[in-house]
Amino acid sequence: MNFLLIAGGLILLILGGNWLLKSAVALSLKLEIPKIVIGMTVVSFATSAPELIVSVNAALNGASDLSLGNVVGSNIANISLILGVTLLFGSMEVQKSFYKTDWPVMMLASMVLFFFLTNDKIITQFEGIIFVTLLIAFLIFLLRFQKTTIIEEIPNENETLLLWKIIFFLTIGGVGLWGGSEFLITGATALAKDFGVSDRVIGVTVVSIGTSIPELAASIIAILKKEKAISLGNLVGSNIFNILGVLGITAIITPIAVVDQKFLTNDIFWMLAISLLILPMVLVPKRLKLNWIDGVVLLFIYSGFVYWTL
Repeated sequence: MNFLLIAGGLILLILGGNWLLKSAVALSLKLEIPKIVIGMTVVSFATSAPELIVSVNAALNGASDLSLGNVVGSNIANISLILGVTLLFGSMEVQKSFYKTDWPVMMLASMVLFFFLTNDKIITQFEGIIFVTLLIAFLIFLLRFQKTTIIEEIPNENETLLLWKIIFFLTIGGVGLWGGSEFLITGATALAKDFGVSDRVIGVTVVSIGTSIPELAASIIAILKKEKAISLGNLVGSNIFNILGVLGITAIITPIAVVDQKFLTNDIFWMLAISLLILPMVLVPKRLKLNWIDGVVLLFIYSGFVYWTL
C-alpha cells in the first residue's frame, strides 16, 4: 500500500508540475512578459514546484528530515545520477557561464547551507529570508548580465492557449502537486517505519529521485533530439534554486530542524564533494565537454552514495 501511495504521489507530482509549467508559461506570454523573465522566474519556479511542495508539506507535518533529504538528495542526484544517465546517451558541451557564474554560486549556496546547519542544526526563518534574498540577487544578476545564455525554450503552442484552459491547467496543476505531495509523504514516512530506516534515508533516496524524474526525462529526450535545451548549467541552476528557493521558502513558512545527525556527518559532505568534483571534470581532460566516460564515473559515485547511505 505504501508503494502505491509513493507511486501515485510521484505520478501526480510529475503531471501536476507539467500542467503548472504549461499554464504558467502561457499566462506569462498572454501578459506579454519577456521570455527571458519567464525563463528565469516562471519556468524555474514551475519545474522546481515538486521539490518545493514536498519540502513545505513535509516540514509542516513535522518531517523535517524529509524536507532536508529531498533537497540534499535532489542536488546529489542532479549532478551524479541525472547528469550521469544523460551522458550515456551522448556528449554534452558546457557553456563558459558554468565556471564563471553557475558553479561558484552553487558552491556558495552549498557552503552557506552547510554553515547554517552546522551552526545550530536548524534553518531559521531569518536564514530562510537570507536564502531567498540571495536567490533574488542571483536572478537579477542573470537577467542583467547573462541574457544571451539563459533564454529558455518556450513552446509556441502555449501562446494559443485560451484563458479558460490556462486557468484549468493552473488549477489542476496546483491540486495535482499538493495531492501528490500528500501521497508521497504519507507513503514515504510509512515505508521508512516498515523497513526500520529514518525519514532522512527515504528523503535522500526515494523522495529525491522521485521529485527529480521530470528533469531526468527532459534531459534524456533533449540530448536524444540533439537539442540545446538541457545543459549542465540547467542542472546546476536547479541545485541553486533547491537550496536558496525551496529551503528558503520552506524555512520562512516553518523552521527546518535537523533530526537525524547523519545529515551533518554524511549527506551534506556528499553534496559538497560531488558539487566540487564536477568542476575539474569539466575542465580536464577535454575542456568544457563531458562524455559517456564522465557519465559512468558519476553513476559510480551515485551508487557509492546510495550504498553508503543505506
